[in-house]
Amino acid sequence: MEGTVTVRPVWGGRAQLEEIEAGGPTGHFESLTFFLYNPQSRQWSVNFANSDDGTLSLPAVGEFTNGRGEFYDQELFKGRAILVRVVWSDVEKGSHHFEQAFSEDGGKTWETNFAAALTRVSQPLAAPTADRPPGGHDFDWQMGSWKVHMARLQHPLTGSKTWTDLDGAVIVRTVWGGRANLAEITAEGPSGKLEFLSLRLFHPQSHQWSLNFASSDSGTLSTPMIGEFRNGRGEFYDQEPYDGRMIWVRFVFTDVTANSHRDEQAFSTDGGKTWETNWINKSTRAGDGTDKGR
Repeated sequence: MEGTVTVRPVWGGRAQLEEIEAGGPTGHFESLTFFLYNPQSRQWSVNFANSDDGTLSLPAVGEFTNGRGEFYDQELFKGRAILVRVVWSDVEKGSHHFEQAFSEDGGKTWETNFAAALTRVSQPLAAPTADRPPGGHDFDWQMGSWKVHMARLQHPLTGSKTWTDLDGAVIVRTVWGGRANLAEITAEGPSGKLEFLSLRLFHPQSHQWSLNFASSDSGTLSTPMIGEFRNGRGEFYDQEPYDGRMIWVRFVFTDVTANSHRDEQAFSTDGGKTWETNWINKSTRAGDGTDKGR
């Protein structure tokens, strides 16, 4: 197969996106790779997505040593648990090599099943625009730069009524030909400074989106929140642990106009019967409203 790879740094270099397109006798594929740096472990997580399902894989985690990057994870393949290794090697200014391999004996032996030789091109290549089915344009209204005022409940699920205010900025841009978008969020207030990243991926079969969050402190992606927009309201849900308990989490976009919107996060400990809102964001478009993102 022959193809192109475009890589760009995002989030001030703490992450990067790689867009891949290739074709050959066996067909055509398009994929996205998201690299996220963890400042505590000084390692990178590598998450893959393909254009067919629009979901991120389990992260392969690792680092570069002496010019060679090795990343590992465990996942299911044809119903069996295996180890997966991805390697970047022979790294030079204008070329490098990539391989993926599987192991079913705990890493004693490896079978390489994907290999790529890459050479740098002189000019960046424009990413193709993808045809998107219904739901694929749900976030188009949010592209661009925004001012945001946040209200954050200090101690959720404790009966606390104390809120903290923060002010900041949000920049949202389309990536991967429109199959995904990336939001970079910064805010400051009495409780300190917050920096977040949100990668949203569209699933072309379900017509839903997954929302994947990361903070600058952890350098890891959260459990994805899954949902969609209906009648101008976007609702997204996941189940995750909080203070040792499993809870439901809901994220909602409402009051959407060309130049303003509101979004909220809420927790539920009773399966969604009742919800406690713990985060409220009110955003207005920065500038004169003509900035729609790139």
